[in-house]
Amino acid sequence: MIIAITGVTRGIGRAMTEGFAQKGHTVWGCGRSTTAIDKLGESLSYPHVFESVDVSDEKQVEEWAKTLLASNEAPDLLINNAGIINRNAPLWDVPPAEFKELLAVNVAGTANTIRAFVPAMITRGSGLIVNISSGWGRSTSPEVAPYCASKWAIEGLTQALSQELPPGLATVAVNPGIIDTEILHSCWGDAASSYPSPRQWAVRAVPFFLELTPEDNGKALSVT
Repeated sequence: MIIAITGVTRGIGRAMTEGFAQKGHTVWGCGRSTTAIDKLGESLSYPHVFESVDVSDEKQVEEWAKTLLASNEAPDLLINNAGIINRNAPLWDVPPAEFKELLAVNVAGTANTIRAFVPAMITRGSGLIVNISSGWGRSTSPEVAPYCASKWAIEGLTQALSQELPPGLATVAVNPGIIDTEILHSCWGDAASSYPSPRQWAVRAVPFFLELTPEDNGKALSVT
């Protein structure tokens, strides 16, 4: 299976990448840090392919997909994982530039990746698109309003996309749960350390993603 994942250099993206590779699947991954991408490429070599890509940049995503699809079939599983969070602050104290960047990565970045890969999946007639949401895409908390807004947007985007896809394809929004990541540390500080690490989470999550089928189209799921 070919699995395309965004945001693979840290957190759950890195853990998923390693988990899928260990199970014998080929991973196409991207991340914004060139240094981190190079290190990942050293630890997981061909047939895995990793590129430095800013998903908020439509042209970069387009070129990434174009290069991969030129000599390969479409991915069987596309996981839109790349995401950032605002610093803890009331909405009125979040700078406009920070709000704009968050939406560009979390929402527009997901749309850019779908636009780049899904037409090839439609042509083939099969494929699954997973959009990583959050508990804060189905509930809210203070001081993370921009992040909540972006994940609620992912939930709505996924529902609409599920109604547009032809038979054989499916998309789901997945709440990964509470995990000890940099994002959680930015919100909860040291309290984040009491939750499972990304690698511990991936032990459950990787099989969960591999078991998804077209019958799951449009579902709002959670890794439990």
